[in-house]
Amino acid sequence: MIELLTDLFSNFWISLAGKLALVALMIPLIGMALGFAEIKLSAKMQARVGPYFAGGRWGWAQLIADGIKFFQKEDIIPAAADRPVFKMAPMLVLVSTVALLVVIPFGPGLIFQDLSVGIFYALAISSLSTIGILMAGWSSGNKYSLIGGLRAAGQLIAYELPLVLAVVGSVIMAGTMSMSGIVEAQIEAGFPYVIFQFVGFGIFIVAALAELTRIPFDMPIAESELVMGYLTEYSGFRFLFFFLAEFANMFTLSAIAVTLFLGGYWLPGIPESALELAGPAILLGKVFLLAFVMIWFRWTFPRFREDQLQTLAWKWLIPLALVNIAVTGILKVVL
Repeated sequence: MIELLTDLFSNFWISLAGKLALVALMIPLIGMALGFAEIKLSAKMQARVGPYFAGGRWGWAQLIADGIKFFQKEDIIPAAADRPVFKMAPMLVLVSTVALLVVIPFGPGLIFQDLSVGIFYALAISSLSTIGILMAGWSSGNKYSLIGGLRAAGQLIAYELPLVLAVVGSVIMAGTMSMSGIVEAQIEAGFPYVIFQFVGFGIFIVAALAELTRIPFDMPIAESELVMGYLTEYSGFRFLFFFLAEFANMFTLSAIAVTLFLGGYWLPGIPESALELAGPAILLGKVFLLAFVMIWFRWTFPRFREDQLQTLAWKWLIPLALVNIAVTGILKVVL
């Protein structure tokens, strides 16, 4: 199967069509898988049953039923909304998420596009969601949405810096910005970079949670204060786009963390010859492990206040990331 995909990708036009089809298929599958994990794990953590009607005992069809429900709902646009911007915002957020999948290596040679500046591309594209969220809040014609959008912009800008700085240590160690190159450098070194970049890894996970606006960083939504923040006026399939983007972003940011710090599709003790078959499964296992940690955090920590959130970013994470870069650079030169 892996060889068939590699052969198909060798032809440009077949490659382009195949990649577009795979990405289009992956987004809803990722959304359903992580959405199902979220509702089942949340039920376990809260000692309740969770979904068990749709799809039998495990409720495996609950997300499919929810998707059908969203498409059946009326698409409502407020009279005071800026209609073109209001319509464009959820599509921009989803497209930025889809574009991140392009540079994630799922196995040896199994990558949509291996860019020499892959990590730079990934971090640049991830910031597009900030624009989409701000557009959603600004265009809704609703004060709750506007406050939520402005909160989101302030939060995402603050945590974009530690997110970017956290990856520099791994880039210095690997000597390349190619995502595949970073995985190959870890294979050659014989250890995942998290051993020496545990500070960068921790900063990346915290910043990624803030980028996802998930608890304890969910101030832009804050149901108790802002109804649903920038999502307040969205319904039907447009709300579904934001819903899919959140879970797809959880997947892509976890995949970037796995690639940079945890060896990507490689696992110590697995021979390189076996990675073509085992690589995708190894990557997905690591990604879903990090996704579990993100879900676990949601039901463990209370929401930060706005001042606490900004203090964490500017006074702690950014200085720590800069120290990590300096120490890594010195050790790289000395050793």
